[in-house]
Amino acid sequence: MNYLRIFGLYFRIGAMGEMQYRFNFFVNLFQSILQLGMSIGGLAVIFSYTHSLGGWLPDEVLALVGVYTLVGGLIGLVVYPSMEQFIMSVRDGMLDFVLVKPIDAQLLNSLQSVDIWRLIDMGLGVGVLIVALARLGAQVGLSQAALFIGMLLTGSAIIYSFWTILATLSFWFVRVENILEIFRSMYEAGRWPVSLYPPWLRFILSFIVPVAFVTTVPVEALTGRLSPKTLILGVLLAVILLVVSRLFWKIGLRQYSGASA
Repeated sequence: MNYLRIFGLYFRIGAMGEMQYRFNFFVNLFQSILQLGMSIGGLAVIFSYTHSLGGWLPDEVLALVGVYTLVGGLIGLVVYPSMEQFIMSVRDGMLDFVLVKPIDAQLLNSLQSVDIWRLIDMGLGVGVLIVALARLGAQVGLSQAALFIGMLLTGSAIIYSFWTILATLSFWFVRVENILEIFRSMYEAGRWPVSLYPPWLRFILSFIVPVAFVTTVPVEALTGRLSPKTLILGVLLAVILLVVSRLFWKIGLRQYSGASA
């Protein structure tokens, strides 16, 4: 509950800062709608020539676009801006002020910056997902919905841990912003079913840059495609990455010399 209150505080600070430039809401709304429209328009063009894509039906891919947009909004809301600020604080020594606070520094660094306009992406993602679910109709049961929520939380844990590991590399390297940008580019592959890609790329998107467990796997759970093997792998990967990200943080913190260095 303490961390929720802290996140609420940072959210209010971010909101007050952004509300000074309210026209940005309409700019970000237009940009988000345009990006989503291009994604859905691309699907419409593709499915005008075929009935399935990598074994996925149009409404299933639409649900995938919804999850992709929703999770992308979550990343942009707090994960990316917080990790970007963390990297800067390591470089200029401002991390000192976080380490002296009576709270877990890793979690505080994970919540310290909020981009409220990404709520637009999250809202649009939920809207697309609801439309896709309505079109799928009776094909989705309560057990599938519960499994979907579970895998969505698992995917969120995976994506957070992976970003944390990348950002923690700043303890050893001067600049790692480009690495984050590379990952953001690879996340674009998550808007399509992972089964669409060749085996070697499917492996990379599943275990090297685990985008598949963030977008494709939750929708597989929703549509009854999820196998027990994938379910177990997803949970194990989330646990492993959470542990590894914590170890990276503790080891990297020993390399930090502070602003006085």
